Amino acid sequence: MVELKVGDNAPEFTLFDDKGLPKSLKDFLGKKNIVLYFYPKDFTSGCTTEACKFRDDYKLYEEKGAIVIGVSLDTVELHKKFAQKYTLPFPILSDNSKEVAKAYGVLGVGSLAAKRVTFIINKQGKIAYIFPKVDVKQHSEEVLKALDNL
Repeated sequence: MVELKVGDNAPEFTLFDDKGLPKSLKDFLGKKNIVLYFYPKDFTSGCTTEACKFRDDYKLYEEKGAIVIGVSLDTVELHKKFAQKYTLPFPILSDNSKEVAKAYGVLGVGSLAAKRVTFIINKQGKIAYIFPKVDVKQHSEEVLKALDNL
């Protein structure tokens, strides 16, 4: 299992979002800080709470020049339903192949889901923060504070 550290280059990826469009890390480099959050499963209580907190705070992320991107192993079709139901203003990406979860070292036990881990990637593509333990109710506030320190 890969163990990424603060200061490492963030692994490049291209995945399809909830609209079926390809999104790559390089699309945002040099433009925005990236909040890349991995989560286990659409429509589960913790994952829904986490996504809705990011949604509710999204204007603050935009003001700080950041984009939020969610990633799970769920399908594009399930992501589309999840994003529509909760009016998510940010892309959620389907990592069906599990390659990105592996590259970031967040593939869960049994490879059935991604672990709940968030990375803040700066505009230069370096990992600036890693949140390996996430309290879904407080997490967005923690991430916003960390962005202030970039």
